[in-house]
Amino acid sequence: MTKPVKKTKSWRKTALVGGLALVVVFAGIYWYYATEKYGDTKNVKPDYTVKADEFIREFLDNDSAANKKYTDKIVTVTGTVSEIEAADTTLNIKFIDSTTGSYAIFAFQQQHLAETKSVKPGDQVSVKGSCSGGIYSEILEATAISFKRSTLSN
Repeated sequence: MTKPVKKTKSWRKTALVGGLALVVVFAGIYWYYATEKYGDTKNVKPDYTVKADEFIREFLDNDSAANKKYTDKIVTVTGTVSEIEAADTTLNIKFIDSTTGSYAIFAFQQQHLAETKSVKPGDQVSVKGSCSGGIYSEILEATAISFKRSTLSN
């Protein structure tokens, strides 16, 4: 009587194939997010429209709830410009709460820099951007709320 031949798969081979498959999947996910293009924020309808002082106050009152509500959302914020900062190749507009020092800062899209240059501190403007969330600094004792892909809103 002959013994049946057992086919054994090498566990190393299986682990190697599985590991390679995971690498390919994660590389695809990384590539998708790394090359993701965003449309012009000017053409996107905002999820929220708020006044600057009320918006900052919402983060001061409960930053966890405000971050959950606004992060990665398009928000239009209206208020009086406190400062304009030049940063590398862009300009940033800041709305500052004078009582706490907390602020919302907007980094503008490259194609909207020309219109931003006409804005001056003290101007009343509406700015639309993608909210990156707020963070409290214990050193500054203030909350900073940052935006990306910003544009002046009509």
